[in-house]
Amino acid sequence: MTISLPACSVDFMDTSLSPEEQDIANRITQLKEQLGDDLLILGHHYQRDSIVMHADFLGDSFMLSQKAAQSTAKYIVFCGVHFMAESADILTSDEQTVILPNMRAGCSMADMATFAEVDVAWKEILQQSGLSDPINRENPDAPAEQGESFLVPVTYMNSSADLKDFVGRHGGVVCTSSNAKGVLNWAFERAGEDGAVLFFPDQHLGRNTGTAMGIKADKMPTWIPNIGSMGEVKGSRIILWHGFCSVHTRFTVEQIEGFRQRYPAGYVVIHPESPIESVQVADANGSTQFIRNYVANLPSGSAVAIGTEINMVARLADEHPDKHIECLDPEICPCSTMYMIHPAYLMDVLERIVNGEKPNQIIVSKEIQEGSLLALNRMLSIPK
Repeated sequence: MTISLPACSVDFMDTSLSPEEQDIANRITQLKEQLGDDLLILGHHYQRDSIVMHADFLGDSFMLSQKAAQSTAKYIVFCGVHFMAESADILTSDEQTVILPNMRAGCSMADMATFAEVDVAWKEILQQSGLSDPINRENPDAPAEQGESFLVPVTYMNSSADLKDFVGRHGGVVCTSSNAKGVLNWAFERAGEDGAVLFFPDQHLGRNTGTAMGIKADKMPTWIPNIGSMGEVKGSRIILWHGFCSVHTRFTVEQIEGFRQRYPAGYVVIHPESPIESVQVADANGSTQFIRNYVANLPSGSAVAIGTEINMVARLADEHPDKHIECLDPEICPCSTMYMIHPAYLMDVLERIVNGEKPNQIIVSKEIQEGSLLALNRMLSIPK
């Protein structure tokens, strides 16, 4: 097994722990034992190994949302980023406390769509498209009837709680990379034959999913905040917000071609947050969980290049020593915001919980929770 090392100053793939790091790991283990069933630690696939080793569940945003909704733990410590912890708070009861080890752990993609920007765009798109707002429907969850045409908002999980609330109140739904196709089918049924979906904040997931569903490029214009549509809004099927992931947009056709020159029989699997040109020449694309399953099912001896966050790629290489696994971009660094969750921060919040505190608690107001819960529950009810 080999894996290309990124050109980063952080030796994040070194699984050996220094004495200080081992002391922190041991203390976290002690604190977990002390808190017992009152504690649930959720870890995203993109976290470093020294965090993953303490997670009760490891998964993508969809699976972790489900685990949060099903949990009865008193304290849910979310080793992810801010929008994930917000969703956990929305899906859990008032008696449960959701904690983020580092409050600075955000998401640059989520920051590319603010409530103010979406609210303005929504009104402009309704006017330009001639479509109706689902907020005026008696039953927003019902499919559109003959002759009805609506604009249905769909927000990616990578968005703030106030945008999830906006979506829920306007008859829309949340999606993840695991269930985007199913969510879009749900939204199209509610938009009507001549209706449309406003998809934000990630343009690439929306474009890749729409293309796979047979929607033409000219029916998926891109909306740039404060500028407007790069294409015709009227008659479109999906209006894509001009957002993106700084990690997944690094994967290119040239990188794929270079890998195939070195490994003609190799495989390429890539995340759908990547540009469509790269997704279309890869062998497969899908969520982080999809990628894990895809690699696991490859024959022993396979060579595979993976287009996603490097911590996950490195972990897959460790888990499958019978395969050659490398990151599609050899110079990529870890997701900078996910990397803000350091074991020392995890230890600190657990210490404070034991001492009776509620550190770094994520609280979504009741007003925002109402619409957000509608949108999230709609998502959780839709098959992938």
